[in-house]
Formats: sequence, C-alpha cells, structure tokens
Amino acid sequence: MNETISSIGGLIGGLGLFILAIGMMTEGLKSAAGASLRHLLAVWTNTPARGILTGFTMTAIVQSSSAVTVASLGFVNAGLINLSQVLGIIFGANVGTTLTGWLVAVLGFKLNVDAISLPLIGIGMAAKMVFQRGKPAAIGTVLVGFGLFFTGIDVLKTAFDGAVASFSLEQLTASGVSGMFIYLLVGIIITILTQSSSASIAITITATSSGVIGLYAAGAMVIGANIGTTSTAVLAALGATSAAKRAASAQVIFNIITAIVAMLILPLLFSAIQLISESLSFTYNPAISLALFHTLFNLLGLLLIYPFINPLSRWLEKRFLTWEETESHPRFLDETVASTPALATNAILNETEALQQRLLKLYQLASYKATLDIHHFHKQISVAKSLCEQISAFIVSIDRSELSDEITEQLATLMRVNHYLLDCINATEILAGSLYTRESLNNVTLEQDLDSFVKYVYDSLSLLSTNTSSAMPHEQVSLDNLDKKHEQLKAALIRAGTLRDVEISQMSSAIDCLHEAWHIAKTWQKAAHRISALAVEIRPQQTTNDDTDKAAIA
Repeated sequence: MNETISSIGGLIGGLGLFILAIGMMTEGLKSAAGASLRHLLAVWTNTPARGILTGFTMTAIVQSSSAVTVASLGFVNAGLINLSQVLGIIFGANVGTTLTGWLVAVLGFKLNVDAISLPLIGIGMAAKMVFQRGKPAAIGTVLVGFGLFFTGIDVLKTAFDGAVASFSLEQLTASGVSGMFIYLLVGIIITILTQSSSASIAITITATSSGVIGLYAAGAMVIGANIGTTSTAVLAALGATSAAKRAASAQVIFNIITAIVAMLILPLLFSAIQLISESLSFTYNPAISLALFHTLFNLLGLLLIYPFINPLSRWLEKRFLTWEETESHPRFLDETVASTPALATNAILNETEALQQRLLKLYQLASYKATLDIHHFHKQISVAKSLCEQISAFIVSIDRSELSDEITEQLATLMRVNHYLLDCINATEILAGSLYTRESLNNVTLEQDLDSFVKYVYDSLSLLSTNTSSAMPHEQVSLDNLDKKHEQLKAALIRAGTLRDVEISQMSSAIDCLHEAWHIAKTWQKAAHRISALAVEIRPQQTTNDDTDKAAIA
C-alpha cells in the first residue's frame, strides 16, 4: 500500500517538476533571446534539411531526443522559430536517438543524462543570484529549467522502477500477428513508464540476447519504444502554446506513421539486415541487428515524410487554434486577389477599415476602468497587432509586375495607415495599463476632467472612423480643440501637484494617461483622413451612390 502511494506521489511530483521546467525554459528563452540567437536558430533551421541535421546533431551531442524535443518546443513556444523549422529539428532528433541504441548495443550501457541535472540547477541558480536580471539571469533560468526537466524525468523513472522491475518478458507467450502487437504495446508501455526509449531498448536487447524473446518480437518492442517516446513531447505540450502543441502532434504523427510502415515490412527489414551482415561478414549479433533495425526504419520514415514537411506544417497550422488565432484571421485578404492589384487594394482597404473599428472598441474598453477585463483586453490587443502584421505582409506580397504608379501610391498610403493604426494599438495598450493601475486623483474635479477627456477622445475617434455615427458636431473634432483641452488639463494637473492638492505620483500617472489619449487622437486623425481619401479613389462608384442616398434622405 505504501509503495503504491509512493509511486502515485512520485508520478504527480515528476509531472509537476516536468511542467515547471517547461515553463522556466520558455520564459528564460524569451528573455535571453536576442537578435544573435534568433539569427543563429534561423540559419540553422531555415530549410527542412538543415533543421533535420540540427536535430540529429543536437541529439547526438546530448544523447537524449527528449531533451532536444523539449528544447525545440521551448524555442517554438518562445517564438524563436516557426512550425516548419521545428518539424525538421524533431524529425532529425528521432533519427539521432538511434545513436543511443548503438551505444547500448555496442558499449552495453545507457548514458545517464540525469547526472547533469543537479549541476545545471546549481549553475543556473548561481547565475540568477549573481546577475539577477538581464541575459545572464535569463540563461540561468533556462539552465535551471533543463535541470528540473531531467530531475522530473528521474522522479518519474523512480516512481515506476518497481513496476518495470517486477515485469518479466518471459510471462509473454503470445505469437503470430497478435503477439507482435502485444510486444509493440509492451514497448510503448515500458517507454512511457521509464520516460526513456533507451531504457526500453536496453531491456529489449537484454531479453533478446538471453533468448527470452525472438528477433521479430524484439523488433516490435523497439517500434513500440519509438511510439512511446512521443509521450515526452505530449507532456511538454501540456499548457503550452498552440505552436508547441502542433509541434508535439507532428512528432506523434511521424512516429506513428514510421511505426506502421515498419510493422508492415518487418520481415523485409530484417532480411535486409541479414544481407547487410552477410555482405560485411559480421557475426550474428541480436543487439547490433536491433540497433541497425532501429536506424533503418527511422531513416525510412524520414524519407517518407520529408517531401510532406511543408504540407504537414500548413495542415497543423489549422489545428489547435486559440481564440486569438481565430479572431486574428483576416476577413478580406486572400491569396487569390494578391495577383490582381486593383482587387487587392480594395481588399486591404476593407481590412483596414475593419481593423479601425476593432481598435475603436479597444479604446472604448480601455476608457472604462471599472469594467475592464485586463486579461481579455490584452488578448484583443494581440489580435489587433497580428492583423496589422498580416496587412503589412499582404501589401508586400502583391504582384509587382502589374503595379501602376497610382496603385503603388495607394499601397504606400495603406502601409502608412497600417503603421498609424499599429501606433494607436500600442498607445491604447499603454493607456489601458496606466488607467487600470493608477491611483485615483485626490481632487475629485480633476479626476472627472481626466475621465471626460479620455471619453471625449473616444467620441472624436468615433466621428472620424468609418461606418460609425456620432452626435458630436464635425467642427468640434479638430486637433486645435483637442490640443486646447489637453494643455488646459495638463496645466491644471501640474498646478494641483505643485500645491499638493494631489500626490506627485498621482499627477504623473494622470499626465501619462492624458498624453497617450492625446497621442492616439492625433495619430488616429492622420489615419482617418487618409482612409477617407483612399475610399474616394478606390471606390468612387460606391462613394457616389452613398452621396446620392444621403441627398435623397435629406
């Protein structure tokens, strides 16, 4: 009973350490990743072939495909590499892990990677304590994360040591096709329990060398170990970003496809191994045969999936979509119109106007501190920024061969407008944070004036934006009027701070909010005027019809 409770506790603790380690590595990588690291990773993995070579080399060095997989998920989690790049690394790591099988077969031992966990934790914590912040401290966080990762794996292994030790392969008497699937399942289970395909392969090689199981049964167990090792990636993807979940799914898909192919041609593979051994005059050795088998079917799987890396990446991009990714999908931009500039400019204008309306709602959310859900607000900000990036990318993707001078100017204006809106998005994010965290002014009148100015800016934005009505007269919407209100309120705040009517910290935060709202209004007006002018140029017929309708109503 006590052993059972201890095993369950070890399982929970190991998983906790594991997930904590992933979070620390991701955060550390985000903080430490400068331009040099991004460039290095981009150069290493800018093609599928390079990514595969990188994954293979990294696994050969650290002797752990699990560590490489987790590091890769950390990279993609931190946004350092994209999905197609990480697929190459993971597939290369799968081939690289076969070297561990050769070590087990040739040298007769498993390299204990866990032995480096405590030094990593010690060195990482020392870096964090000495430097406290900056890149050295961030690298220290990454090292601690790696150390905890290996410690978590060790705790998981210890929790299941008794279960694996008490399991005897001699108890299995299955044969035929059903027997092969049972041995496949055994390989999967042992690998999941020990969190090490090397341990599973070592058990398999030992059992085969002692004659407990046959070569085909051992082959099925090795295939099972290949499937079971994906559990590491699955665990690492728990609570991670959508990109990390897609990368983990890619490893699962690759290993399962490889396993299916290997099971179907199991006799052919061993026949090929026998021919290779005879041609090289090797003495029959079940351990070497299994290591060669492991290498062959992983290479075969890589050859099969290599042509489909990019299509697989595109397919996975549509899976595990978060709310932000769904919301940030452009409504009007389409690759089919990119080849026709005249259609493309209209589509970009439509998307820009939709973004303008989204930003207007964001500003309205930011201006109401009492009802602001700051977590949801930041999600909305991320969506708006993503849309800006996609609009810019779409503009530069348009076919240049058919661009007239007029359309070129329109695209340049749209790019400028997109920059203005991005500036507004960033300022709105700052404004929301300042309004949400600041302390209210002791002077009630000034507090009300600040609130009125922020809402006045919203009314101004509403009137200047497309498809939005406002009761405010047009003549009131001018920079001169906003400047006047801004300067008057700023002077009043400074005077109140000077006379100690409000705290200096209150005055400073209020002036910051005032400045951001004023900056948004100025930038928004630049964008709105250019959008209006573009609408007349790009949609003259629609503009004429709208004017006719307004005249008829009047």
